[in-house]
Amino acid sequence: MKELKLTSPIPPSVNHYLAYRAIIKNGKPMAMSYKTPEAVRYQKNFTEYVRAECERQGWTDGPEATHHFYADTVFYFPQIDLDCNNYFKVMLDAITDAGTVWADDNIVCERVMGIYYDSANPRIEVVIHPVDYIGIFEDSAHLAEFEARCVGCRRYTRNCSILRKAKEGRIQEEIRDGECSRYIQIK
Repeated sequence: MKELKLTSPIPPSVNHYLAYRAIIKNGKPMAMSYKTPEAVRYQKNFTEYVRAECERQGWTDGPEATHHFYADTVFYFPQIDLDCNNYFKVMLDAITDAGTVWADDNIVCERVMGIYYDSANPRIEVVIHPVDYIGIFEDSAHLAEFEARCVGCRRYTRNCSILRKAKEGRIQEEIRDGECSRYIQIK
């Protein structure tokens, strides 16, 4: 299985990712958000590191809009009162910005595999690898089995939207128990 191993310093938490300032727009005051200098610096440095590691490790799997990935993480916090859920946003945005792993972090399944405390070397170790499932199908074998039947359907020759949506992971009432109710055999 292809995987990408990364080690990140502890990024700014989601609480320190954005800051706000008041501006006047069309004569009305409003709040405008901006990335904090700390977040900008982290993203720039980590993005460069991700690109270099992709090249060094021979990572060639991304980016693809519908292919999902696991990001298995082990946190090594400098202190015990930190919440790992606050640290994914900036880190995953930086990996997205690299443009070499995935197209958007909305296809990432974050998994925390452990939380430890290391004040001398705080970090997050990340292992990224593709998921087994493809769309609504458990794996490539189930997709191939479903699609083999589709080949005999009139909808298939017209770029079937049901099959396309199933590959995107969309649940549809036309597909139940691995069978498509809209199947029309080619004559």
